[in-house]
Amino acid sequence: ADDWILWNGSSASVTTFISPQPVEATDDAFWDQFWADTATSVQDVFALVPAAEIRAVREESPSNLATLCYKAVEKLVQGAESGCHTEKERQIVLNCCRLLTRILPYIFEDPDWRGFFWSTVPGAGRGGGDEDDENARPLAESLLLAVTDLLFCPDFTVQSHRRSTVDTAEDIHSIDSCEYIWEAGVGFAHSPQPNYIHDLNRTELLKLLLTCFSEAMYLPPSSDSSNTNPWVQFFCSTENRHALPLFTSLLNVVCAYDPVGYGIPYNHLLFSDYREPLVEEAAQVLIVTLDYDSSTSSSPTVDGTTTGTAMDDVDPPGPDNLFVNYLSRIHREEDFQFILKGVARLLSNPLVQTYLPNSAKKIQFHQELLVLFWKLCDFNKKFLFFVLKSSDVLDILVPILYFLNDARADQSRVGLMHIGVFILLLLSGERNFGVRLNKPYSVRVPMDIPVFTGTHADLLIIVFHKIITSGHQRLQPLFDCLLTIVVNVSPYLKSLSMVAANKLLHLLEAFSTTWFLFSAVQNHHLVFFLLEVFNNIIQYQFDGNSNLVYAVIRKRNVFHQLANLPTDSQSIQKGLQRKKKSPEPISRTNSQDGVSMEGSRPAAPAEPGTLKTSLVATPGIDKLTEKSQVSEDGTMRSLEPEASQLSPEGNPPAALSDGEPWSGEASHSRRDRRRLSSASSSGQWTPTPDWVMSWKSKLPLQTIMRLLQVLVPQVEKICIDKGLTDESEILKFLQHGTLVGLLPVPHPILIRKYQANSGTAMWFRTYMWGVIYLRNVDPPIWYDTDVKLFEIQRV
Repeated sequence: ADDWILWNGSSASVTTFISPQPVEATDDAFWDQFWADTATSVQDVFALVPAAEIRAVREESPSNLATLCYKAVEKLVQGAESGCHTEKERQIVLNCCRLLTRILPYIFEDPDWRGFFWSTVPGAGRGGGDEDDENARPLAESLLLAVTDLLFCPDFTVQSHRRSTVDTAEDIHSIDSCEYIWEAGVGFAHSPQPNYIHDLNRTELLKLLLTCFSEAMYLPPSSDSSNTNPWVQFFCSTENRHALPLFTSLLNVVCAYDPVGYGIPYNHLLFSDYREPLVEEAAQVLIVTLDYDSSTSSSPTVDGTTTGTAMDDVDPPGPDNLFVNYLSRIHREEDFQFILKGVARLLSNPLVQTYLPNSAKKIQFHQELLVLFWKLCDFNKKFLFFVLKSSDVLDILVPILYFLNDARADQSRVGLMHIGVFILLLLSGERNFGVRLNKPYSVRVPMDIPVFTGTHADLLIIVFHKIITSGHQRLQPLFDCLLTIVVNVSPYLKSLSMVAANKLLHLLEAFSTTWFLFSAVQNHHLVFFLLEVFNNIIQYQFDGNSNLVYAVIRKRNVFHQLANLPTDSQSIQKGLQRKKKSPEPISRTNSQDGVSMEGSRPAAPAEPGTLKTSLVATPGIDKLTEKSQVSEDGTMRSLEPEASQLSPEGNPPAALSDGEPWSGEASHSRRDRRRLSSASSSGQWTPTPDWVMSWKSKLPLQTIMRLLQVLVPQVEKICIDKGLTDESEILKFLQHGTLVGLLPVPHPILIRKYQANSGTAMWFRTYMWGVIYLRNVDPPIWYDTDVKLFEIQRV
């Protein structure tokens, strides 16, 4: 209790507070001690109000804790009513804010208290006799409305538009908060004078908002992602009269932020940057308000099928969540440009390699930015098309590849790996993304990858190869996704570099070893994906891809081995024996890794003891995507499989992921799977000859075998005739060769487009709150409370 004495100034009052004897709500002298002190910071409040004491009050004297919360909210409501004109009022508001931020997690962690803020407090603090109990608001609503009013309070959180003094001070209820938006950008052209006091006050209020929303952390992950967070639901409803200006303020503050400091190197060292904490808080509040499962919504605005002018009344009503609604209705090109430029600038910040190290401030909130970018693309299809319309999309791609490569060995950054891959999967479903990748890659961001000369497609393939061959074990579930992205873009890749071509063949070599193919039920899918990549490039982009064709010819034995894969029991057992000898999933040797780029550091594992939060499993690739066929004119037609349900073992039927056209085979392979999987009494799956036959017969090798049949004799003849050992001559020959009329009829291009589903919605919720939990360490808002949405683990 000593800390409370420091806080309160008298030991008597602390004893009274902690004792089971309730203190009357009308005893203002007693309660005012909690917020009257003038010189505290949020850190002080956390130090002075220890967790054990909050829990003790909660258990021993619940009525006092209830009254404290009630009185603190009442003070915020009074501050919002009066407009906080005096320094003393502002101090009281900030102290109540800090106190509630400290206490709320302890209310949420106890199921018996969770409903407390959603109840009205009868009689408390109303002099006991007020008549309006029936229509009194729940405490949570009063709290949220007061905070939103305070976020647009002249001279406290926004610049006053009045010239003169207190007698004509603006009435907080008559001001139009749309005129007080915090930053220029979407829907607002005026950039207010920066004011660091306003920034600090906004940051404290947003911290309290985020803490209110964090009730979600205290509920276990559920398969029903439609569980809406009551705090967010109310905050983003029409009850919040500031919803639009607040949404706009948060978005603009984030997208307008320039961490370099107005373009002057080292500027951040001269001015303490008060904007950054506000931008971080704004980004976190924004992504939490946008936590919305779009797979359950049939709103036409969200899926981009309406073409009315957005942000007006012509569109059909969007989701009830106004923030999601506003986000989905942004439509002006200049707004899209502002958002995209801002997000790209901030994502590129860790990569900014000027000749002056430390010349720019390094930001830490890239994960929040990636979630925000994901939400923008998922909820606003017009934004997605805008992003892909020009090569600006590459300004998002390069930072994502940088993060993926940098985090590949770090167990604590699995979530970052997933969201980066999800974004690329979403983008790869659109033809324009593949086309943009042909732009030469000239930015030389120091990355721990082999030096190459080529395009952004080469960069993507080389980074993906690095993740697969030298990432940690827990990334294996992502392999399907990584290769699906490569398949999606492959029909559009005009010319791969030799380095990237060799990487693709090295992956095929690694994935087609017998022990890898026979050691897990879905491993052969990776071979199907890679063969699909080669087929797409050979059929649709043969002319510019002599490097790849040459690599295929050099590694032709891999294709012959696949075609002649043994299917008898003895060979299967022999293949599996090999696994015991070499447990590494992929040979690290033989990938011809040249010298890494200058100035790069190798990807490092997490420091021992690093905290990380657990994540829910992500859906399999068949649930994550749906197949579309590209028609001659470039339009896509969705291929809805009849047999898309999972097999009893929870594995996608072979025919669904194997990259061959839909057929009646799916049900047949499911029957096989059931028979095969029950073959093993230990409950562990074992491969059988029937199972190997079931997919070996479908390997799409015809195109490649035909190519080898035609070109290998010609290449061998040149080598013999000219005594050639030099590959440049052979490449020259391949560049001018043609296979027109010699290859099988081109197959239709199949694209696997990301589709929203409740599994990914739940994954995003746990990932997002895990990031927010770990990033809020000063003060540590949720640390050591009984969080249920995820587990906190040490690496």
